[in-house]
Amino acid sequence: MSRIIAGHFQLQEQIDAARAALNQAGFTDSRISAFFVNQPGQHDLHALGGDRDMSPGAKETPEGVVEGVAVGAAVGAGIGAAATLATGPLGPVVGALVGAHVGSLYSFNKMKEAGEPEKNGENRRQPRHPGMLIAVALGGLDERERALEALHRLGAEHIEEAEGTIAHGDWHDFDPLSIPVLVA
Repeated sequence: MSRIIAGHFQLQEQIDAARAALNQAGFTDSRISAFFVNQPGQHDLHALGGDRDMSPGAKETPEGVVEGVAVGAAVGAGIGAAATLATGPLGPVVGALVGAHVGSLYSFNKMKEAGEPEKNGENRRQPRHPGMLIAVALGGLDERERALEALHRLGAEHIEEAEGTIAHGDWHDFDPLSIPVLVA
């Protein structure tokens, strides 16, 4: 595993120019990887599409629904039992069902408001920008400066630094969902 410097460009021609500049700076093609990064949510990491099993903002929803259903069913069954004289033996059952439904609707108060922070702040961190990405594996600090100079000179955007393995021109352990560490 090595340090990797990566920069974003919008056009294939810019990637080609960046590859040539990195070659001139002493980096071989086997240490350079260029590819397109999809929009967040479109990395097709699951069989049915998407990036995650559940949206980061919906993590507490299942617990909220279960809690709402349980409380609603208990309250509804109690009200139904109190109304047994008027409703007959189905009163507690109907009361529990109606209470469970109302309780599940009440569980929507567990949902987060737009922009509300989470415990880990997962929805607040900026995802990786889409577009063409060119990355180069570094061997030392002097190479870091040469790579940064070449990418800055060509106008790379969102230059980031990561750990990983680039071999034969392929960044094997690239994670499109990782939060990029931007270089100033």
